[in-house]
Amino acid sequence: MNEMAYFERIDGERFVATEQVGGAWRLEEQHIAPALGLLAHLVEVDRDQRRDDGLTLARLSYDILGTMSVGEVATSVRVLRPGRTIELVEATMSQGGRSAVILRAWLMEQRDTSGLAASPLPSIPQPSEMDAWTPGKVWPGGFISTAQVRRDQVEPGRAAFWVRSDVPLLEGESVGAVPHAARLLDIANGMTVRVDPMTVHFPNLDLTADYFREPRGDWVGFDTSVSFGPNGVGLTSSVLHDESGPVGTLNQLLTVRPR
Repeated sequence: MNEMAYFERIDGERFVATEQVGGAWRLEEQHIAPALGLLAHLVEVDRDQRRDDGLTLARLSYDILGTMSVGEVATSVRVLRPGRTIELVEATMSQGGRSAVILRAWLMEQRDTSGLAASPLPSIPQPSEMDAWTPGKVWPGGFISTAQVRRDQVEPGRAAFWVRSDVPLLEGESVGAVPHAARLLDIANGMTVRVDPMTVHFPNLDLTADYFREPRGDWVGFDTSVSFGPNGVGLTSSVLHDESGPVGTLNQLLTVRPR
């Protein structure tokens, strides 16, 4: 059964984050994952208001400029590079007059390349073939509590896992396949931690997802590796999946901060 949505719309540009968005580094702050999904959705809404050819969201590149409290946010969308077959669109989320997240999305024309479709990326086992895992054992917060996870942990910092949530992104609005998946992408950095987050903080400064195929279904699959360098910088890298196989890649740049 669906629960309260992650966001509720106030008007064309303003939204309210619900309690389902809280955590995980601080309970009073938003987990950024649903916000990333909302910005992707607003790019699609803007696209559909301007054109009817259904350009696909092929790349989502987010810069995370700061934290946001659980509450009202404002958004804006603008076309940076218009085009007949390719567009670059920017969406921004702000709070209290301060920009917090900026998305730059490449939208591309869809054409039939089914005869060429192939990938050497290996598939991960299906959700039914993995054990359920409770991320609340590691992370607090409303958002984490909504995530259903199945995981095959190889070692700290290396795992394959699937995530789904019954919580809709936005109250009363249908959402496309890419934003539906994007609302869960930022969870990747916390599903196979290298170290106890009580002793080391490692939030991500950005997130970039590149899709060569539109994801389908509710389960989002990750084949994830977490790396820490010697100079306070880390990287979480994932191959993204749906239940039919790989669909793209995901990277998150980390700032590694021993407490």
